[in-house]
Amino acid sequence: MRILGVFVSSLLVVILLSFGEQYGSGLLSTTDSIATLYQRPISEWPKPNIDSGVVWQEFSSLPKVDSDYFEVMESPIVVLGKNLFFDPILSGSNQISCSSCHHPQTSWADKVSTPVGHDHLSGTRNTPSLLNVYARKTLFWDGRETALEAQALSPIEAHHEMNMNLTQLIPKLKAIQGYNALFLAAFDDPDYSMPEVLKALSAFQRTLKSRRSKFDEFLDGNYKALSAQQIEGMHLFRTKARCMNCHNGQFLTDEDFHNIGLTYYKRKFEDLGRYHVTGKAEDVGKFRTPSLRDVMNTGPWMHNGMFFNITGLINIYNSGMQMNSATPAQKAADPLYPVTDPLMQKLNLTKTEIAAIESFMHAITATSYHMRRPEKLPR
Repeated sequence: MRILGVFVSSLLVVILLSFGEQYGSGLLSTTDSIATLYQRPISEWPKPNIDSGVVWQEFSSLPKVDSDYFEVMESPIVVLGKNLFFDPILSGSNQISCSSCHHPQTSWADKVSTPVGHDHLSGTRNTPSLLNVYARKTLFWDGRETALEAQALSPIEAHHEMNMNLTQLIPKLKAIQGYNALFLAAFDDPDYSMPEVLKALSAFQRTLKSRRSKFDEFLDGNYKALSAQQIEGMHLFRTKARCMNCHNGQFLTDEDFHNIGLTYYKRKFEDLGRYHVTGKAEDVGKFRTPSLRDVMNTGPWMHNGMFFNITGLINIYNSGMQMNSATPAQKAADPLYPVTDPLMQKLNLTKTEIAAIESFMHAITATSYHMRRPEKLPR
C-alpha cells in the first residue's frame, strides 16, 4: 500500500506539471499543491506566463557573501570613494553629500517621493536605490547614462541637487592634505582632477550589493525558507499576475523601458521619460524597469515616488492601466500621445492573491546592511 501511495502521489505531480501553463488560471486550488511543484530544482518548475516576443531570464540566486568583501572595502580607491560619497564638500553649499539622497540606513535611497537638494529645491523623480547599481545596464529612470562614472557627475553639478561648480571642486579638495594623501594612495599620482573623483565614487558604489534573502535560500534548495503563502505569491508572480514579463532574472528586471500608464500627459505631473533622451515618439512615458531586489526597503515606488503602499501598487497593475492609452484617433492627431505598453493587462487578481504577491515581495527583500559612515572626514 505504501508503494501504491507513493506512485499515486508521483502521478499527481506529473499530471499537474503537464498542465503547467494553466496554473495561473486557477487549476491548482491549494497552496500545498503549488508548494509541491516548486520544492524541486528550478529547471523543473512550471514555466512562467511570458508573452510572445518577450526576452526573459529565469530566476537565479545571488551569490553567497564575497569572502573578499572586507579586502575590497579597504582598497585605497574604495576608501577614497567612500569618503567622497559621504562628504558634503562635493556640493556648492558644503551641506549636501551623495549620501543625503542615498542613505545607508534606507537601502541607499531616501524614503521620500522626490529628493530635496540645493536651495530646498525638489526634484521631479524618485531617488533610485544604489543597491546592485554595478549590474545595471542603464542608469537614471530614463536610462540616459550607461556608465557609473558619467552618472556620478550629473547630481554633483545639477542646480537642484548638489549645485557644485566643477571648476571649484578640485581646488577645494586639493586644499585638504588628507584628500591629497587619499588620491595619491588610490591613483599613485599627486595630481588629480574630475575623472579620478568619478572613478573613486564609482568604485565605492560598485560595492553596494543586496544581501541574500529568503528567496535566494529557496532557489538554492532550502524549501523551508518560504511560507506557503509566499510560494503561492511567487507562483502568481510567474503566472496569473504576469510580472515576469518585465521582472525576471537574478535582479528581477528586464533592464528595459516601458510605459505603464503613469505619464500624466498634459497634466500637472507630466513626465515623458525616455522620450527626453531619444526624441522618439514611441518612447513617450517609458521608464526603466526597476529591480525588485529589496523592494520593500526601497519605497516609495515608481519614477515619481507617488506610491507608498505596496497593496495599492499591486492594485494599479491589477487594473491593467489601459484607461489612459491613446486611441488610434488620438495618436493620429497627436503623435506624442502616450500608448500604454500592451504587456499591461487587467489581471483579475483577488484580494487573497494580492496578499500572497505582497508576501512574496517581503520574501525577495533581504535584511538591509546599515553601512557605517566614515567616523571622520578629511579636513
